Amino acid sequence: MKRSILILASVLLTSLSFGQTLLKKISEQDFSIGKSIQIKSTVLNETRDLNIYLPLNYSKDSLKTYPVIYLLDGSKDEDFIHISGIVQFGSFSWINMIPESIVVGIGNVDRKRDFTSPSQNKLDQKEFPTSGRSEDFIAFLDKELQAFIDANYRTTKTKTIIGQSLGGLLATEILVKKPDLFDNYIIVSPSLWWNDEKLLNEELTPYTSKKSIYIADGKEGEVMQRTAKALFNKLNANKTENTSLFYEFLEDKTHGDALHIAVYNAFEKIFRTEKK
Repeated sequence: MKRSILILASVLLTSLSFGQTLLKKISEQDFSIGKSIQIKSTVLNETRDLNIYLPLNYSKDSLKTYPVIYLLDGSKDEDFIHISGIVQFGSFSWINMIPESIVVGIGNVDRKRDFTSPSQNKLDQKEFPTSGRSEDFIAFLDKELQAFIDANYRTTKTKTIIGQSLGGLLATEILVKKPDLFDNYIIVSPSLWWNDEKLLNEELTPYTSKKSIYIADGKEGEVMQRTAKALFNKLNANKTENTSLFYEFLEDKTHGDALHIAVYNAFEKIFRTEKK
């Protein structure tokens, strides 16, 4: 009896051994979704990291040009990878939500410095001691970065900016002060509480070019929700015929997870409008 049990156990172990034979690796190579480059900014007097996503067919057609999406908080460990994924998915021919686009992720050095204007609020100054240099960063976008991208990649004139939190504050400041810097604005959970909400009271700079503006926020507290809606109401009250304006409250999202779905929804609304 013992001998039979040993034979049976041996057969089972042999069968398991054959069943668990590992596959042989044929090859291995690194997988990349874009390029990482460094540029030297004269305006900011520092080196900046850029992460660039190029459409799948970019190298196949040397004559085709592409719109550009500028992503604030675009470091590798921030929002570059998942936003580029939405762009790739949305531009698949069977999805056709957005045109094939270049994504420029702008890596951070000090976002509290770059995304904020000077504040007279003492608590802002205490908690953000390096703050108040947004004017320089906007000049960097305007005078250096856009020119660099246009010179080195095949771009159209259509430019989109995506900003969330302090990045949303900066995108709003650009929209208010220099609206022609971008065609499409995706503003998510903007930190409009900054400097006692003074940006909401600034006069809007007029523009004549076509604009699409998407604003979203989630369950982020009374101040965040009120100021995001106030921005929408201000823009809506001053909206021209060449402006498409959208607001969305993401009731099941918070400050930490609103960006991904907000950007997806923004692409659907903005680029669907452009196709009409």
